[in-house]
Amino acid sequence: MAYVISDECIMCGACQSECPVDAISEGDGKYVIDPDKCIECGACAGTCPVGAPAQE
Repeated sequence: MAYVISDECIMCGACQSECPVDAISEGDGKYVIDPDKCIECGACAGTCPVGAPAQE
């Protein structure tokens, strides 16, 4: 399952810069992950300072 970003997101942008397939973009109050682009690599989860990205 693709990763999703929870409401814990602090909009720091760390995950966006780490995503190898550019699946992460700014959303309304938090970053969002395009499930069609996500390759489930976990790079976003590994770099997030608050643990917002997680697999569904």
